[in-house]
Amino acid sequence: MRILVIEDSRLLQFALNRMLTKAGHQVVVFGDGHQGLIHAQHYPPDLILLDMMLPTLEGTSVLRCLKRDPLTNPIPVVVVSGLSQKNEEKLRKEGAAGFLEKSSLNLDDDGRSFVQALRQVLGTSDTYAAKEIAASTAAGKA
Repeated sequence: MRILVIEDSRLLQFALNRMLTKAGHQVVVFGDGHQGLIHAQHYPPDLILLDMMLPTLEGTSVLRCLKRDPLTNPIPVVVVSGLSQKNEEKLRKEGAAGFLEKSSLNLDDDGRSFVQALRQVLGTSDTYAAKEIAASTAAGKA
């Protein structure tokens, strides 16, 4: 699976890239919203992990642009943010497939907890594409 990570924290970029690559996925990372959005429009990934606090174009604007574009609309977007989960309902209305709070991420176990949390988020999404990705992620770990 091809995963686009749009995250400005170098530490989290490195950790997510390492964990997802180890789980068998192709990962591309961008540190600002504008570059990430352009990449998604030119090379649509299977999944996007999106931070909210980004330089050049904030995460909610990126999410809106992705969901307005017929090419990128079907791509599940999981918000990975330091903002509290009280924003989850609003983000789902904007089109996010799910929400993971950064403070709850366990980066110390080789990414097993993160990949499992990602599977759970995608598994509870209403979108067909998200369910397909959840299944492929599960099959990749088996």
